[in-house]
Amino acid sequence: MNGEQARSCFLTCPEAIEDFPFGPDTPVFKIKGKMFGFLRHKEGIAHINLKCRPEEAMVMRDIFEAVIPGYHMNKDHWNTVILNGTIPREEIENMIDTSYALVVRKLRKADRLALEIKYGQKKIYGNQENLTL
Repeated sequence: MNGEQARSCFLTCPEAIEDFPFGPDTPVFKIKGKMFGFLRHKEGIAHINLKCRPEEAMVMRDIFEAVIPGYHMNKDHWNTVILNGTIPREEIENMIDTSYALVVRKLRKADRLALEIKYGQKKIYGNQENLTL
């Protein structure tokens, strides 16, 4: 997966928007004003930051060399994923879906319920279970 493919994956999440609060070269992906990921390039290689469960953050870092503590983020709850071709596309998609679902779970109740009703819990949370932080 490259940066443009990751961008497309972020934007397939229900009601996800792309914002540029850090400048035109760093898209931030949000749901209801809350960030669930961002994309940047370093030396021509795309990096994405994703929210994660603290216990899974360490596991992912142990499994994949291209997963490191979140750049400029809370290292317990965010990972940076280097899109260098070493992580299977399906795994990156799952990480993006998890990040989205974790952020949705923490939205105001009215916003969360509106998303769940409009799109269905399966579309919002996928196969994610126990998404508390």
